[in-house]
This record gives sequence, C-alpha cells and structure tokens, in this order.
Amino acid sequence: MRPATANDLPFLRQVCYEAAFWNLDGERPDFDTALADPQIGHYVDGFRRPGDFGLIAETEDREPLGAAWFRFFTEEQPAYGFVAADVPEITIAVIPAWRGQGLGRRLLEELLSCAHEAGLGRVSLSVSRDNPALRLYRRLGFVRVSSEGGSDTMVVNLSATR
Repeated sequence: MRPATANDLPFLRQVCYEAAFWNLDGERPDFDTALADPQIGHYVDGFRRPGDFGLIAETEDREPLGAAWFRFFTEEQPAYGFVAADVPEITIAVIPAWRGQGLGRRLLEELLSCAHEAGLGRVSLSVSRDNPALRLYRRLGFVRVSSEGGSDTMVVNLSATR
C-alpha cells in the first residue's frame, strides 16, 4: 500500500465507479456518464485538495487493485454519507477480480489508522444495505446514524476503536 497522489486520479475514478455501482448483477451506467454526475464525481474531482487522503493497494508490479480515501464535504454540497463538515467521508473499492480476499479490510484498517494519526475523531461512509461490505464496516466499529432509501450512513469513532 502507498499513499494516493493526484496522479492516481484515473484509477480513483475507476474505483469510485466500482464503489457506486458495486453490484455486478445490477444495472451499471456508462462510466463517463456516471462520473459526470456531480453526486458521484465529487468523490474524486480535484483529488488531493486540502484534507484529502487516500491509499492505493497494488501488486509488487505496481498494478493498482483497490483504493480507500476520505475527503471533507460541506453542508452546502454534502455527499451521501455526510454527517458534519468536520467528519470526512470514506470511499473504498477493490476491483472486482480482487474482491473477497481481505484487501478491502486491509485498506480500510490502514485508512482508519491514518485518519486517527491525523487527529480525526470520526469518519463516515454510506453503504447500501445489501452490500456485503456492510458486515466489514460493522466489524470495524461503524454504527448506523441515519438511513435513506436502501442505504445507511455509518460513522466510526476513531478514538474508541484505536
């Protein structure tokens, strides 16, 4: 794993799409159309603005396999898992061929550790209730704070879990 840079934006866009349309059995819109939607694109647009931090998981040959990052949003332009302006929201995804092998867990644990070391008290995320990753989030201490439609917004208190 290594820190994500602005040069990773093409891969972050790819895994942002995978995070938003994780269900391979469901309808998946065209990639460019999906990322042009401000509700999805704002998770990656301009990555590495102040406060952004992310990790890239890759093979020994530097082939990227997954990413996890957080960024802050505002009340005026919230994201799906928005809780407060001082609580960054996490996005995480692993390319489909590498799912179910523990890579997502390792990415998320490392990202949470980095967030704690950066002095953050909480982080949030939004997850569909039928996404298998929901079990991982619960195991790592995330708790539901709100629900809308078929998704939950979850928060983890970093000082309680570290």
